[in-house]
Amino acid sequence: MVAYLSKTYMMFFNNKAGVFTKFLILPLLTQVKTCENPENQRVNMIRSYLSMFVLVLTTASLSAQQDPQFTQWYMDHAMSNIAAAGHSDLTQINGYYRNQWVGLDRAPVTSLLNANGQLGFIPGAFGVQFYQDELGLESNTMMKLGYAYTLSPFSGGTTMSLGMSVSYFSKKFGTDWIAIDDWTQDIAIPQDNSTSSAVDVDLGIYIEKPNLFYAGLSMTHLAETQLAQMSITPARHFYAMGGYNYAIDGDYLVLRTNLLAKTDFNATAIDFNVNVIYDQMVWAGVSWRPGDAISPIVGFQYRMIEKDATSYKEQLFRVGYSFDATTSELQTYSSGSHEFFLSYCFKFESTPIQNRYANPRFL
Repeated sequence: MVAYLSKTYMMFFNNKAGVFTKFLILPLLTQVKTCENPENQRVNMIRSYLSMFVLVLTTASLSAQQDPQFTQWYMDHAMSNIAAAGHSDLTQINGYYRNQWVGLDRAPVTSLLNANGQLGFIPGAFGVQFYQDELGLESNTMMKLGYAYTLSPFSGGTTMSLGMSVSYFSKKFGTDWIAIDDWTQDIAIPQDNSTSSAVDVDLGIYIEKPNLFYAGLSMTHLAETQLAQMSITPARHFYAMGGYNYAIDGDYLVLRTNLLAKTDFNATAIDFNVNVIYDQMVWAGVSWRPGDAISPIVGFQYRMIEKDATSYKEQLFRVGYSFDATTSELQTYSSGSHEFFLSYCFKFESTPIQNRYANPRFL
């Protein structure tokens, strides 16, 4: 069953690296190249960073290890790209729970908690992430700590950020194997609980014009540090994301489009999402991963703002749900996947009261 799940999981990432490069990387480089003259210095810098990413990625060694997958990834860009940390005025605490391929024995169950926000006392923003992933006898745990720095805005209010995070990754295998013969005589199968860990690095670039568009490139497992006790090397992964908002009726009705592509140049996954948000409160939409699933999505958010002469308080509560209707060969065995998203965002500021002194002689 474990081998079957691993093989099936890889079926969802069967696009070629050439397609990814042709339709995502090259258009982005071309678009940057054609920017107007006043921004040439920053444009050249962006092109240098993009070239660095492509160069590093083309030298990547490959393996079957995959990062966790979430349908509602667009609710937290910093989850896949540390450079997106701090782009909101609010500090964000986001949680995900995903129960994948319901109906399959020992199917994947993934939980993730991510927090990011502006530091305040120094330039830049922080990002902290923890996730736990269970698949059959395999258990993966990761903790990340990252920092993002935002450069001075472009003309028109567009900003660009660079980010880096350090991660601690741990993998564990149990011993409750399912086999047709005596697996205890196979030296390739661990006889006891096996655990191994490693430290790695992620990088990211993120560009955004608030409430209009965003684009980002990021890379995980940059160092490809080997899990020595298991002779497993997590594969370097490359992410490209982008999105655009179309105002249908001012702020009351907005169409939001999102695209995420992930590859290790051995396999590629693409996620398309379209959703409409009404009155900045309720949204509904659909996501599509070719060869994997079609996912209806609903969500709700509520914002509270309190302010007076000495303080400002803003809080945002968000909740979302998605159901993945499986379109792959697994649809015969699985009734789909359920994913829940919960978020709390906040901003608390106080205005110092200036004491004034007066001499009654001069009143």
